[in-house]
Amino acid sequence: MSNRNRGELVAAVTATARRHHAAYTLFNQAMAERLGLHPTDLQCVSLLVLEPGPRTTGEIAELTGLTSGSATRLVDRLQKAGLAERHPDARDRRKMLVTLTPDRNPEIEAAWEAPGEAFDRALDDFTEDELAVVERYLQRTTDVGAVQTARLRAG
Repeated sequence: MSNRNRGELVAAVTATARRHHAAYTLFNQAMAERLGLHPTDLQCVSLLVLEPGPRTTGEIAELTGLTSGSATRLVDRLQKAGLAERHPDARDRRKMLVTLTPDRNPEIEAAWEAPGEAFDRALDDFTEDELAVVERYLQRTTDVGAVQTARLRAG
């Protein structure tokens, strides 16, 4: 049990979350530089790995928060870097679907090996119940972040 009251704990979690976001942003930038990518491009690749199946450029715009024109340029860069390819949508020939290519997978997986192991080790001493709380917190703040992003863009 902590000696801090709820207000102090919420303030500490909030401050730590802000530091985490800043540290992860810097990590993402360093990883992107190592792979010769723009940080936004690396984030897009990361998000596409999590998504089931191919995505349209419009869906990529939604995933990344980019305009459709910026998402098109992002896909162009990914294609030029050998990370993605476009295929016609069999259900709607007016659309193109974007898929990740396996060409650079070994390079990207090798770059993620040491950091991935380090991030995994950071969770080693958490119980299953604690991990469930961490997951719930991250999901909840991800959802709040999406709502607040939409609010900021609308206003």
